[in-house]
Amino acid sequence: MHQVQKSQVMAASPELLDVLSKDGQKTGISKPRGDVHRDGDYHRAVRVLIFAENTQQMLLQKRTDCKEAWAGLWDISTSGHISAGSSSLATASGRHNSADNLGLCHEDRRELHEEIGIKLPSDAFEFMFSYLEQSVTNDGKYVNNEYNDVYLITTLDPIPLDAFTLQESEVSGMKYLFWEDYRRLLAEGDPGFVPYDVNGQYGTLFEIISERYKGNVEERAMVLEKQLNRYCHLTGLADADKEALGLLIKTAKIMDEIFSQQVWCSNPCLRDWLREHADESRLDKLKWMYYQINGTPWSALDENEPFLSTADSAIKLLPDATKPVNGWKGLEYRAAFPLSRPHGANFYPRDMEKREFELWNDSLSDDQKMQATGSFHTVRRQSEGMLDDAVFLSNDITNSYVHDLYSNPYSQEYQSLLAEAADLLYKAGNLSSSPSLTRFLHSNADAFESNDYHESHIAWTELDSKLDITIGPYETHRDTPPQYKATFKAIIGIRDDEAACKVKLFADNFQVLDKNLPIDEAYKSNVTNAATIRVVNLVYRAGSEPTEHIHVKTPKKHVTSLFCQDLKGTTSVSFDLPNDQRLTLLLKNVAKAKFKLLFQPITNVCVSEEQRGLLDFESLYTHVICREYCRALGPHAITLGNGQKSSVRMEMQELHSALEEAKASIVGLWAIRFLTDKDLLPEKLIKPMYVSFLTGCFHSLRFGLKKAHIQAQALLFNYLSEKGGIVLLPDETFYVDFDKVENGVESLSREILTVQGRGDKAAAKSLLDKYSVISQPLRGALKKLEMLQVPVDIAPAFPIWPEMN
Repeated sequence: MHQVQKSQVMAASPELLDVLSKDGQKTGISKPRGDVHRDGDYHRAVRVLIFAENTQQMLLQKRTDCKEAWAGLWDISTSGHISAGSSSLATASGRHNSADNLGLCHEDRRELHEEIGIKLPSDAFEFMFSYLEQSVTNDGKYVNNEYNDVYLITTLDPIPLDAFTLQESEVSGMKYLFWEDYRRLLAEGDPGFVPYDVNGQYGTLFEIISERYKGNVEERAMVLEKQLNRYCHLTGLADADKEALGLLIKTAKIMDEIFSQQVWCSNPCLRDWLREHADESRLDKLKWMYYQINGTPWSALDENEPFLSTADSAIKLLPDATKPVNGWKGLEYRAAFPLSRPHGANFYPRDMEKREFELWNDSLSDDQKMQATGSFHTVRRQSEGMLDDAVFLSNDITNSYVHDLYSNPYSQEYQSLLAEAADLLYKAGNLSSSPSLTRFLHSNADAFESNDYHESHIAWTELDSKLDITIGPYETHRDTPPQYKATFKAIIGIRDDEAACKVKLFADNFQVLDKNLPIDEAYKSNVTNAATIRVVNLVYRAGSEPTEHIHVKTPKKHVTSLFCQDLKGTTSVSFDLPNDQRLTLLLKNVAKAKFKLLFQPITNVCVSEEQRGLLDFESLYTHVICREYCRALGPHAITLGNGQKSSVRMEMQELHSALEEAKASIVGLWAIRFLTDKDLLPEKLIKPMYVSFLTGCFHSLRFGLKKAHIQAQALLFNYLSEKGGIVLLPDETFYVDFDKVENGVESLSREILTVQGRGDKAAAKSLLDKYSVISQPLRGALKKLEMLQVPVDIAPAFPIWPEMN
């Protein structure tokens, strides 16, 4: 039966645990484990449960009779304290951060490898949730206030019991039990099992397993089909045949590969598995199709809810995970991914805590801090991939340990892929007839190898070429918070010279608009530099999937790419670069496609029959261009009432993005009316512009209210409705009152600009709280759109060079 590993009796220093506050934060104090339980200190531990998919059984261990707590009872697969300075995943997997070479040995380390003799890589561990367990046993001598991180390992079949190597001091036996039976026994309070509250958060584990393996394949296929049907599929954007363009598309595909790695460590494995098995069933085909749109297992149109689970993931074989058993090929497990989209993506160790990062960052030099918080370095553990040889504990119970984290430049993290991309960019640059494009491509190739993107970004902002390229690490929205790390992407477009006249009109009148804003003179900023706008037709896009607002770091300009459907996810992508100067990239052909496939059907459902014929692409696009210029108008640097110098961003804090989006949109409407009154734009634009704006509100609000620009759209819709500018008719369609809407536009423009000029955060909050809501009229319109299955977004396909797609 089980092989038992004899414990060696040796002099050992006590295991140290980090003492936590009641809310689970590290206090900076470490104490011996026995003292922690004697004093009832809050601390951390892990619990790992192994689940056999094919038999629906859970692996349980029997605790030895000599255990301090719950002696002789059946428990989950394995568990253990997280030693001072160690991490959750390291403890769970057996990659315990010991410091044997510092003279430390731990008496009690309950991790997977130590307790039952299994070695698994980190992608086998699916983090489920954390919960607080509190109990008192042994006549009050053992007080447990424990924050537990719960992990699930999904194997295909049960592991043969003979494959385990048990730690004598910890485990006396192993068995498998059907998960429903285990839940029932816990609910009944069976005295033979360590108690867990299955009606509390711990019960979530069983709920997830139950939902994951319901077995209704047809129902799942129908859900995925419904999700896919929210997209209209777009084809044929450009006919380009230059060799340089072909090389750039190949480079873009590499950006896609890097981005896939940045999303999550096992994301490429999941992608390859889904592609390989796409033809096995209708459900598998739908999984692959929807994954291709999102590029992750999380649905962008559903606020990043998962549409796949670990049960859909790749199967891996580990012949050497345990000791060999005759006739058994080895342990097969599912490569796990988290239930929720990870905030830090794959830029940091998956079990790194905020406090750990802060302590490490505080210990660094200024140059090292720039790397730790910079856009082009990942953060990794020195102990990653090693077993029991990481060194960062000490025997000082005040928690003074050597940090395990380090910064790794992108040029090393993605070395082989970036080297291939750099070679392609050099070749494409040599073929280009544009000196500025050659400079950009060559400087970008250099940056891929040096990790210094300064010259590349300067060359990008000065690009003057028919072929318009954005390629490299730009967007930081994946790292939320704090939006330090940039993801790789590529946008390849061809300049639209026809749109240049309209762009020039707004640029030439920028200062006139600034001087005539509906705001007191004291709050005007006297901005002199307008945005630089480039209008392009999209040829190819790859890499970083979109959000409504994406933050990017470059030395000079701001770039916004609007009405752009990414290969993965949702629309209206923007890039914020930290400088007052701005460069805006508008993707016109994609905007036209969205207008035809999305705006027209929405108008037919939501706008009064009398005004449906006013919907017009040129009016819509004129407002888009004007809106981007208006971002630079109005207050930015401000003087507060007490004379203190500040900025709108600093005073508005977390409200800044939503208010700034609302300002750009509403002042854009005001500015077009102003220029029309000056005979610089035709009067015929006005009514179609307002109807197109109304339709745009319904389109944006279908994505929920989490994003800043959607909160802004709700604010504008509800404010203008209150002022009588937007009217709900008895047939539940909407009508624009053109006289009242213009009064409302000027009134709201003045109110937002004044709030910003005063730096009045309380007034901004009041405005957003009142109007940035899904009102009853909006809710009714959105419900109609859903019932009639009007598409939510478009999913471009790029049929040029079919061999590359």
